[in-house]
Amino acid sequence: MRVTAADLTIRFMRIALSIAGSDPTGGAGLQLDLQVFRALGAHGAGVVTALTIQDTKKVHRVLPAFPSVVTDQLRALLADVAPHAIKLGMLASDDVVRAVALGLEAGARPPPPLVIDPVLHASDGTPLLERRAWPALLDLMQGATLVTPNLPEAEALSSCDVSSKRGTEEAARWFVHEVGAAAALVKGGHREGAPDDCLAVREGEGVAVRWLTGERLPGPPVHGTGCALSAAITAALAGGADLEAAIARGRAFVAAALARAEAVGSGARLLAFG
Repeated sequence: MRVTAADLTIRFMRIALSIAGSDPTGGAGLQLDLQVFRALGAHGAGVVTALTIQDTKKVHRVLPAFPSVVTDQLRALLADVAPHAIKLGMLASDDVVRAVALGLEAGARPPPPLVIDPVLHASDGTPLLERRAWPALLDLMQGATLVTPNLPEAEALSSCDVSSKRGTEEAARWFVHEVGAAAALVKGGHREGAPDDCLAVREGEGVAVRWLTGERLPGPPVHGTGCALSAAITAALAGGADLEAAIARGRAFVAAALARAEAVGSGARLLAFG
């Protein structure tokens, strides 16, 4: 049988799907996810959950997408295209979270790896997910391959005091043991000192926890590091990496992008790839 170029494209193209809010600066959200996917060799597909009015200094306004439009985007996409991994980012409202859950039901079975970055607030404190949506978000985490909260998000969702490493470990375990995710990576960038991350992974009936060391780079704040990390892990999973290899690749990718970060406006710097 003759194999065409189109056949090879369909067979070997790795597809990563981001379900997230729009950031006009391109420094976070859906736009950043697609940049990361491409940088790591995956084709990026995207479903918009919200529009934001923001610049490099702050978020001025959040406008959630119509929930039915979110569901319809996902159903139409997943009926035609099979992503190799999916990332959930900013979801904005309770109705949108539930719309995403409905839309994902149209996907392949078994589902591809799912990475959830539980975006609750912007760096300036602006809410990016309404409080009443938190229980629905936790429901989505059941069975997720990985959840990637930062320290404030882990504390808010788990009610664990993450000011100590012991408390951070408790929060990481909570996402696995109580919520039902397969693994949780609690990011340590908000802690003073070394930005070590805490990884909890389900092992049989228990949960194994270990620390991944990080290095804090000098310089002004950088926008979008959490989005970039979860997107990089998603791209690696789409490429067939196992979870721990995907996490290692994602962390190395973000560290390199942080070292090259640039100021393009009057606020936070943006990550630079290559």
